[in-house]
Amino acid sequence: MQDQINQYTVEIEEFAPANAAQLEEYRIRFLGTKGIVKDLFEQFKAVSPEEKRVLGKVLNQFKQLAEAKYNEFKDGFESEGQNGAADIDLTLPGEGFAVGSRHPLSLVRNEIIDIFKRLGFVVAEGPEIEDDWHNFSALNFPEEHPARDMQDTFFIKKEAGNDIALRTHTSSVQVRMMEQGKPPFRAIMPGRVYRNEAISARAHCFFHQVEGLYIDENVSFADLKQTLFHFVTELYGEGTKVRFRPSYFPFTEPSAEMDISCTICKGSGCNMCKYTGWVEILGCGMVDPNVLENCGIDSKKYTGFAFGMGIERIANLKWVIRDLRLFSENDVRFLRQFKTEII
Repeated sequence: MQDQINQYTVEIEEFAPANAAQLEEYRIRFLGTKGIVKDLFEQFKAVSPEEKRVLGKVLNQFKQLAEAKYNEFKDGFESEGQNGAADIDLTLPGEGFAVGSRHPLSLVRNEIIDIFKRLGFVVAEGPEIEDDWHNFSALNFPEEHPARDMQDTFFIKKEAGNDIALRTHTSSVQVRMMEQGKPPFRAIMPGRVYRNEAISARAHCFFHQVEGLYIDENVSFADLKQTLFHFVTELYGEGTKVRFRPSYFPFTEPSAEMDISCTICKGSGCNMCKYTGWVEILGCGMVDPNVLENCGIDSKKYTGFAFGMGIERIANLKWVIRDLRLFSENDVRFLRQFKTEII
């Protein structure tokens, strides 16, 4: 065993690694869990007590020599690595970050809000989880009324007269505003809504709306038409044609749907407008007196109008986007196209 120690001692003293890889090989060979030092200590257990007194000191000195040699070169290689890092040219330009942009729905939402703010409308918001009263009953949806079937609802809790659901429209914000305040009201309600519909290129189980409400004395349908005509002109430009068609909504009477001349084909006919030259963008009407009374407002003194539009539909027409699912898939190839506004 003494001869082995002497032989390995000479090898260690002559060892001079050229790189860190050779030093690592040395560490594994001499100091590793299956290395020479550990093997010698295992052999040391079997020697006689007389030999242990002599070899014990020699073996410890050998171990210290092996560790010292490793630490000597280890420190040297580490300092070389640090010097190499310091050789980086700090005057070189850094790697740039990709420029981001707002989501297209956010861009359209902000543009709609800006237009109505210039007309004196404020922004109101409300909870996305609503009770039956604010989502249906106060808006002239009696129980078992067929109008409730117009909207497939995600119910969270079903109890007679106290259903809890994800809101199907932001009209619930209008109800809360009318209950908590006094006329006049002039506000828009942007937000996310949910309906239990099959997801396709033209429909989704969640989407975004902007609804509006104006209540005051002597508000007429003419005020509604002029407000919406101004909105369309600001959003799509001069020359955009508008038409109103009679429709039905439980919370407005009379009710109408508003179409604009197709922004894609300019009214000549294409698959976006189904070759009619017109595209429906929103529903509107005069607030039903029953809704006013449900919210504690004197329907003989006050009148008002309401409207609602899908932000996705507005964005579709603005940027010729034919698949609604693109808005929620987070495909960066799609989102990179919208560099209108930097985050």
